[in-house]
This record gives sequence, structure tokens and C-alpha cells, in this order.
Amino acid sequence: MNNEQPAIDYQMLAELRYQIRRFLRFSEQAARAANIEPQQYQLLLAIKGLPDGRKPTIGELAERLQLQHNSTVELINRLEEHDWVKRQRDKNDQRQVIITLTPQSEQILQRLALSHQTELQTVGPLLVQTLEGILAQGRNAKSSRTDTQEGNE
Repeated sequence: MNNEQPAIDYQMLAELRYQIRRFLRFSEQAARAANIEPQQYQLLLAIKGLPDGRKPTIGELAERLQLQHNSTVELINRLEEHDWVKRQRDKNDQRQVIITLTPQSEQILQRLALSHQTELQTVGPLLVQTLEGILAQGRNAKSSRTDTQEGNE
């Protein structure tokens, strides 16, 4: 039995982290330039971009943002103060509160999403290339371990 650890390409992992962070920094700056906090933009995007069949409930949005329930409620409260979201009871399940965008937030979201798509045209290819390199290395390491194990049997 071979207990050899797989090789880790720390440079590629660091590069991936760097490219992701660069994009996130761009996103934060773009949101602030549009007079909205980055987490507020993320919440609007989470509402608009939910997969089909998912409802924008507080619990769902907390999961999508990886926030605690109470933090998500506070974020929604701040957005509601700006008239960027509305709360309404689910027609099918009155226990659930559905969060919806307002026309004002739809406009903000569209402007920001367009600028993010433009930025991704620039940084996306390097991000994809880095991620593909890491994934290929993982596949190669797995294949090598399988070949070694089969050779030892």
C-alpha cells in the first residue's frame, strides 16, 4: 500500500487565489462606485440569479451568501431601507417570506452585472487557465496513484 502524498502545486493554488481575489476586489470597488455595499450587491445578484425552482427566502439567500440567518436579515433590512428589496408572504406557504427586487435595484444590478461581465472578459481566461491547470494536475495525480496501486497488486 502506497501512502505517498500527491504533489501539490502551491504556485497554481496561489495564482488561483490571487485571480479570484483580484476579481472580488474589482467587484467590491464597482459596487461602492455605484453607491451600494458589496454584500448588498451580492444579495441582489443572489436573488436575481437563483436557479429555477428556488425561492428567494431568507434561508435560501443566507445559504447562497454563506451568511448566518440573522446577518442576512440585517442585510435585507438595509436594502429595504433603500427601497431596493421588498418582503412578501409566499402565496403557497404563508410561513415563508419571499424577497423581491424593486425596479430601482434591477437597474443597479444590471449596470453592475454588465461591468462584471466586461471585467470577466479580461480576467476570465487566466482564471480558467489556472483552474484547468489545477484540475489537470489532480486528474494526473489520481491516475498515477491508480496505476501505482494496480502495479502493486
